[in-house]
Amino acid sequence: MDKFKEIRPVVLGLVIKNNKLLVGEGFDKVKKLTFYRCLGGGIDFLEKSSDALKREFKEEIGADIVIKNFLGISENIFTYNGKNAHELVFFYLIDILDCDYKEEYHIIDGDSNYKAKWVDIDEFKNGDKILYPEDVFNYI
Repeated sequence: MDKFKEIRPVVLGLVIKNNKLLVGEGFDKVKKLTFYRCLGGGIDFLEKSSDALKREFKEEIGADIVIKNFLGISENIFTYNGKNAHELVFFYLIDILDCDYKEEYHIIDGDSNYKAKWVDIDEFKNGDKILYPEDVFNYI
């Protein structure tokens, strides 16, 4: 699947601890903009969104998760690094087991190399930091 030519199903996990949200840090080279996004990834054909979320967290940060609630679905149309993209995003409220908790995680996902960290939710709400997709604000 070419994520810049087809609608892509993705799943994101909202992990909230002490008013902080676990997010991956991204950078759009064209916009020269740092942004944040909850962790998760693509849903494979014949894979349930909840199973995809568990797989993605295990692959990306080596953590087992507990799914608490399904929050909703949103449609996200955006531009990243100058390319248009379109996704259907499944949102879940989840917990990470205490034994897998870290202040920061280093993630290698295909060609991407980035870090995930805990950011105070108020920094997103007051506009100090950018959180995508915008519909995540419906759930935090």
